[in-house]
Amino acid sequence: MLKGLWGHKVGMTQVFSGQGAVVPVTAIQLGNWVVTHRKSKNRDGYDAIQLGSFRKRYQNQEFGTELLKNLKKYFSFLKEVQIEDVGAEFEIGTSIDPSSVLEVGSKVNVFGTTKGHGFAGVVKRYGFAGGRASHGPRMGRWPGSLAGFRTQGKVPKGKKLPGHMGVAQRMMRNLKIIKYDSEQNVIFVKGSVPGASGSLVFLEKA
Repeated sequence: MLKGLWGHKVGMTQVFSGQGAVVPVTAIQLGNWVVTHRKSKNRDGYDAIQLGSFRKRYQNQEFGTELLKNLKKYFSFLKEVQIEDVGAEFEIGTSIDPSSVLEVGSKVNVFGTTKGHGFAGVVKRYGFAGGRASHGPRMGRWPGSLAGFRTQGKVPKGKKLPGHMGVAQRMMRNLKIIKYDSEQNVIFVKGSVPGASGSLVFLEKA
């Protein structure tokens, strides 16, 4: 079967467990994915399938071979998923049942791209405390001393300095699947997931 599934992050909410405890969860939409291509190890070097997510205007349209001639027109996203069972058959045009890949109670690793914050200073980017606000210091939100090599024109590699913040791939490990809504095709995983609402995330079997 598949090693995971792609989905769109909806947002965070909370559900009640059997003991009455409140569990924070992230809702992920898994619908509208159709098999558009099959890759084999003999031809492409690895076994995988290509999934396409229909654009809103074409969600109710039946799948046909004419759609494959112009993928960018009918599909907003095209993503690949590796196959665990090489003997499994995936016909072009069929949709993937999320319940057959991800089970309630199992754990997944979720990959996502963090929110972009543009150019940020060290206080926002790394949580520096900054200078004191009393007795007249002028340090403010500056990064402070660079190192002893600064007089030689050198800055240590990896020094925390102002720069671009966010838009980096991050992974949350071992998030438990709490609930699956088959009607809305939405899965709920425990905890937070990197990325903004509406962004693409990948759920990999842990």
